Amino acid sequence: MVAAAASDTAAQRRAAKRSPLSVAGFKKTVSRHAEIGIFLIAALLILVFSATSDGRWANAYNIGTILQVTATLGLMSVGVALVIGTGEIDISVGSTFGMGALTYLSLVQQIDPPLAALASVAVGAAIGAFNGLLVTRTGTPSLIITLGSLMIFRGIAIALTDGFSFSVPYKMRSGAMYTAFGGDSIGMFNTGVFWLVAALIVLTAMLKLMPYGNRLLAVGGSAASAHSRGVRVDRVKLQAFILCGALAALGGTLEAGKLGFADGSMGRLMELQAIASCVLGGCLLAGGRISLIGAVMGAFVLSSIQSYLVVMGVRPQWFMLLLGLIVVFAALGDRKLRAWALKR
Repeated sequence: MVAAAASDTAAQRRAAKRSPLSVAGFKKTVSRHAEIGIFLIAALLILVFSATSDGRWANAYNIGTILQVTATLGLMSVGVALVIGTGEIDISVGSTFGMGALTYLSLVQQIDPPLAALASVAVGAAIGAFNGLLVTRTGTPSLIITLGSLMIFRGIAIALTDGFSFSVPYKMRSGAMYTAFGGDSIGMFNTGVFWLVAALIVLTAMLKLMPYGNRLLAVGGSAASAHSRGVRVDRVKLQAFILCGALAALGGTLEAGKLGFADGSMGRLMELQAIASCVLGGCLLAGGRISLIGAVMGAFVLSSIQSYLVVMGVRPQWFMLLLGLIVVFAALGDRKLRAWALKR
C-alpha cells in the first residue's frame, strides 16, 4: 500500500513537471523560448489600451495602421536580430531604410514596381555587404562601422533630396503591382503585413531547418569555438549583414509605397526602435540567442505604444522616453525571468 502510494505520488510529480500549466512546466517553457516575456507584455498592453482608450485604440482602422507600422519595423527588426545572433550589431539600418525608400520612389515612375523594389533591395544588400566586409576584413567593432555607415548614407539621402522629397503622383498609386509593394490594403491588412509574414516564414525555416541557423548561433555563442569546428565565421557574419540590409531596404520600399513620398530623414531613429524590438523580443545582444517572432512582437508592442500615445493626445516626444525605459526594464525583466526559470 505504501509503495503504491509513493509510486502514485512520484507519477503525479512527473506529470506536473511535464504539464505546461505547472510552475515547473512554465519554467521549462520560459527557459526554452526567450520570447515568452514579450507575448505576456503584448497581451497586457492590449488589455490596458483597449480598456482605457474608449474605443479609439481598439478599432479596425487603428489596428490596421498598427500592423502596417509593425510590418515595416518588423522587417528591419528581424534583419537586426540576425546580425545580433552573430554577436555583432547594425545601427545603420535606419539610413538603409531611407535609401531603400528613395531608390524605390526614384525608379517606380520609370520601371515596373517589382523591378524598382528589386533595385531597392539590392541597394540595401550592397550597404549590408559594405558593413559586413569592413567588419570582417578589418576587425573593427561593428558598432563603429555601422555608426559611420549610418551617417554616410543619411548624408547621401539628404544630399539627394536637397531639402525636398521624392514622390509618386496620385494617379500612379494604383494597379496590382504598386499595391503589392505596400501601396494599398487587402481588407484591414496593408500588403506589407504579408511581406513580413513571408519573410518570417522563410527566415525561420533557414534558422530551424538549414545548417545556417546552427552556424549563425554558434558564431554568436563563441566565434573561436565555431571556427575551430570548421564554421566560416566571416562568411556567416557577412551573410547576416547582407540579409539585414536587404530587409531594411524592403521595409523602406513598403513604407514609401504606402506614403507615396520620402525625404532625406526617412527612417530616422528607426534603428533604435529595431534594436529595442530585438531586446524586447528576447534577443541576447551578446549573441548566440535570438527570436525572430519575438523581434516582430517587440515591433508590435512599440507600434502599439506609439499609436496609443497618439490617440490619447500625448505629445510624441514622450515616445522616446518610454522607448528608453521599456528597453531598460525589458532587459532587466528578461534577465530576472530567465534566472528564475533556470533556478531549480
